[in-house]
Amino acid sequence: MKIFTTENIREIDRYTIEKEGVSSLELIEQVARGVACEIMSRWRPNKRIAIFAGSGNNGADALATARMLIEEGYRPEVFLFNIGGNRLSGDCIIMRNRLLEMNYSQFVEVRGSFSFPDLNRSHVVIDGLFGSGLREPLTGGFMSLVRYINESGATVVSIDVPSGMFCDWNRGSINRNIIHAHLTLAVQFPRLAFFIGDNADLVGEWKLLDIDLSEEKVRNTPSDYYLVEKEDVRRVLRPRRDFTSKADYGSAMIIAGSYGMMGAAVLAARGALRGGAGKVSVHSARYGYTVMQASVPEALFDADNHETIVTNMLMRRSYSSIAIGPGIGTNENTVKALGAFLASSKQPVVLDADALNCIALQPTLLNHIPSLSVITPHEAEFDRLFGIQPNAESRLIKALEMSKHYNIIIVLKGYYTAVVRPDGRVYFNSSGNPAMATAGSGDVLTGVIAAFIAQGYNPEISALLAVYVHGVAGDIAAEEHGQYGVTAGDIADNIGKAIAKTMK
Repeated sequence: MKIFTTENIREIDRYTIEKEGVSSLELIEQVARGVACEIMSRWRPNKRIAIFAGSGNNGADALATARMLIEEGYRPEVFLFNIGGNRLSGDCIIMRNRLLEMNYSQFVEVRGSFSFPDLNRSHVVIDGLFGSGLREPLTGGFMSLVRYINESGATVVSIDVPSGMFCDWNRGSINRNIIHAHLTLAVQFPRLAFFIGDNADLVGEWKLLDIDLSEEKVRNTPSDYYLVEKEDVRRVLRPRRDFTSKADYGSAMIIAGSYGMMGAAVLAARGALRGGAGKVSVHSARYGYTVMQASVPEALFDADNHETIVTNMLMRRSYSSIAIGPGIGTNENTVKALGAFLASSKQPVVLDADALNCIALQPTLLNHIPSLSVITPHEAEFDRLFGIQPNAESRLIKALEMSKHYNIIIVLKGYYTAVVRPDGRVYFNSSGNPAMATAGSGDVLTGVIAAFIAQGYNPEISALLAVYVHGVAGDIAAEEHGQYGVTAGDIADNIGKAIAKTMK
């Protein structure tokens, strides 16, 4: 699914109105119908509801919602902010007049000073103050109103986006001055801001309201941001042909593990095997031989000369894919071995965990990472590599910059894991759940990415496929074990099932 910018969405709106004969009032009615239906599905007519409408078309949506709720027996308090008078958009005037025709007693048009209504935890607030039309941070009376709503304890439903939030980037915004919605009913498309962790407490749960905007315009409008869903992945995954052997599915080399950290190597190898690599080898400290043979007998073991750490990463033969990092530690000799490997390799490689920590200790190694390699940092690893970032939005912006600069793919792990590509595109993942916040989960992902590269998918596609499949495996594991009980081993065990489920 494409994630459009605010300007993109305005263009799609305009096209729908101008080219497809749909009036703006009809679109407002569709939005209001969706909001009203959602409210009615959750709360009964005796629920205390306060509706706050701004002077633009977000306010028009709110007023139309109020009218529909009143027609269904609800008794909301409705406040329309027309400060100074003559500030309403044309559509907002029409929706106000339709509400006035009902002679409804609990409608107030605010033109000057305003006393906040009594709000508490028993209220539902419908926020239609600004939506996506906001151009500047809130100040003055509106800032005070937003703070009051947030502090009231009321359940808040925002129409389109929480008032005070910008749909795309929110650099410099103060969360206290933005509505903290429990439910955001976005019009037609999710907004980029929804996928950034900084905004989770502002957006709450989000759902889309389909108002039938022009499919042609949506299809022809380019975007740099996408939400990866099952259909996207299913189109790319290739079914296996009957007359094939392990040689057809590539060889993956996993350089992982050290004394006390062999579990990371085990998990990465299991991820690669379950991900479909034809042959999986593990290069690790000599000490790890017994652990690997006992835990993952399907994988070949390639022993380092050192007993407890990895000191040599130069391969004696070629492999379809190479992944480095889980559990290798940051010993000086391991850092040197990684540097020697990167200096000699032209093949894209997967770098995770301690490989990234080694590079952070010797940042010049960044310049030697082969083009289109995949790195998979979590927040702390990213900040060690590229400098401390104040928030998730800054981290994503920095990832875009670094991906282009080094010509690498950055898998920025999180709730909506972002696959950031050198061409400036960002793919947010839709699968997965909080149960996956467990030690070793990332090691499994490293193995799965290596497996897809081994099978002939290019690194950009491999990262997308692996992240999605890894998330589905986490979903399957959570269904079986509950969100508190999932281990990385459970995720690895369900990778094959996740691929099968995705291909159905």
